[in-house]
Amino acid sequence: MRSIWKGAISFGLVTIPVKLYSATEQRDVAFHQVHREDGGRIKYKRVCTVDGEEVPYSDIAKGYELPSGEMVILTDEDFADLPLSSSRRIDVLQFVENDEVDPIYFAKSYYLEPDQQGAKPYVLLRDALESSGQVAIVKVALRQRESLATLRVREGIFVLETMLWPDEVRTPDFPFLDEDIEIRKQELSMATSLIESMEGEFDPSEYKDAYREALQAVIDAKIEGKEVARPAEEGEEEPAADLLSALRASVEAAKKSRGEKDGKASSGKGTSAKKPAARKSPSKSGTKKEPAKTRGRKSA
Repeated sequence: MRSIWKGAISFGLVTIPVKLYSATEQRDVAFHQVHREDGGRIKYKRVCTVDGEEVPYSDIAKGYELPSGEMVILTDEDFADLPLSSSRRIDVLQFVENDEVDPIYFAKSYYLEPDQQGAKPYVLLRDALESSGQVAIVKVALRQRESLATLRVREGIFVLETMLWPDEVRTPDFPFLDEDIEIRKQELSMATSLIESMEGEFDPSEYKDAYREALQAVIDAKIEGKEVARPAEEGEEEPAADLLSALRASVEAAKKSRGEKDGKASSGKGTSAKKPAARKSPSKSGTKKEPAKTRGRKSA
């Protein structure tokens, strides 16, 4: 990984020099726009709508359009004069409980690596934050934009998660919120049973991007000059007569699916079973107790 930013965590009078890395990456299949006839790449020109001339990148500025249609032109010098107090600094503002921060505010995640001279204060703050069970609310400027962010610990590394500002989160305004919708006790009970039947430990490795895999298979087939195999269409299920019947059928289907998964997990090679219990000392009669039976890991 290559660092995309260098700065420092400012924690009281302590300064911790760090490097910032993108913690995530998109795995989408990348395409180019091409001419269908010969595969030639499509290029775009930056053309001025006033004089029709192509404009070199060095002559391009940012413009803010007024309601009247007039344009306010801003240059690099205008942006350079803006007061970004947290420039090249991650300012720790306060510490809060993790569940106080609504996930809707999170925008993007970054890893923070300490410079060599900042390793000790980095580890000190990391261990103190992790033991507190809290996250730090910080302010940082990245790419000429100031953001709130959280600082938390994941696998021994600080993770900086930039956040949206409160006025960037839309307020939901949907008509059904004002309607008096009656829910029967049986429906609520059955919905609760459906949730319970689908409970499990979250393991992200159990899920995959089926669309991307299928798209890559199409590309590979075209490269090899083979016919593209289309997946068989799943048969449509008959709609349930009412909500309660649909919930009841869903519970039964979930239990059946869970039973099949548990059966495969107990007999499959990939099962990560618990280690047998330690063998106890022989009894006075000379017989030894058998080790405890292994149990299959609970399937997610």
